Amino acid sequence: MSNWVNVCDLHDLDDEDVMRFDHGGKTYAVYRYDGHVYASDGLCTHEKVHLCDGLVMEHVIECPKHNGRFDIRDGRALGAPVCVNLKTWPARIANGQIQIQIEA
Repeated sequence: MSNWVNVCDLHDLDDEDVMRFDHGGKTYAVYRYDGHVYASDGLCTHEKVHLCDGLVMEHVIECPKHNGRFDIRDGRALGAPVCVNLKTWPARIANGQIQIQIEA
């Protein structure tokens, strides 16, 4: 079973930005780019660094520690040093809120 969880007001996350969202003992990274929102696990698969401190460039998040890059749309690892994809979560904008769909 899964459910939609409110993350924040849409205006709290700028375009081409990322924020940390903690829920149920898990950390997520929530992104906004070009009118769309995306969500992934919040820690880099390489050394478990928080991606919320990284840089969003178009559809790519760059980890702040070793510059590993992931596609925010599908979590795909885009080259060394990262080789394990990020888990992604459905995200949407509903009633002015960013929401992610997580497993219950």
